[in-house]
Amino acid sequence: MNHKLGLIGYPLSHTFSPSYFAEKFTKLNIQNSEYLAYSIDEISKITELFSEGVTGLNVTIPYKEQVIPYLDELSDEAKEVGAVNTIKIIDGRRVGYNTDVHGFKVSLLEQLQDTVVERALILGSGGASKAVRYVLDKLGIKNDIVSRREPYLTYGELNVDIINDHKLIVNTTPLGMYPDVDKCPEIPYEALTKKHFLYDLVYNPEKTLFLRNGESAGSNVKNGSDMLMLQAEKSWEIWTDGY
Repeated sequence: MNHKLGLIGYPLSHTFSPSYFAEKFTKLNIQNSEYLAYSIDEISKITELFSEGVTGLNVTIPYKEQVIPYLDELSDEAKEVGAVNTIKIIDGRRVGYNTDVHGFKVSLLEQLQDTVVERALILGSGGASKAVRYVLDKLGIKNDIVSRREPYLTYGELNVDIINDHKLIVNTTPLGMYPDVDKCPEIPYEALTKKHFLYDLVYNPEKTLFLRNGESAGSNVKNGSDMLMLQAEKSWEIWTDGY
């Protein structure tokens, strides 16, 4: 089976995916296959990729929700989450999945181990935020979304009491991602403690300003590299199922 795969998003200044899958093709001795980065400035351009015969796509910021109308079907999980990051095209039918759920859940549980977390803050309200909320809800962790748009908590409303009440803080925004490494979500970092755990979905740089601020306060921190690899492997499993 030849694979014509890729990643859509905008902008795509840096992504690990093409090299990751190129290495996989080599390791598995898969010939005549490719995984390319497609930086498209509007979601409607995905139709051009479909016409070029792609067999599978990953989807990143800002299209995880916008892509849904271009699909024929959603997995039950993607439908419940309301966001898609993986597409499989077979016999012309485009099916959307959400492998962020698997990646975040497995990596989070590995980090938390036996630690009990009762409440979490989710920074951002986009497609990745929806997957994170879905996982936290399934794990029974109460959570609040922080965003610049209604009806969520705003960054200006965050205070010491709210930070103290939410020991897990997950950044789902692109703030701090390369090349804008001097940026971070505007939360009261002075309220962080050793009992807090900061998880950043960003993986480049390895330690964002968000995570460095957490480390300075003694908090436990984790970046998105494990989640990224886990969701990539899950995508591969979906694309190759049945072949």
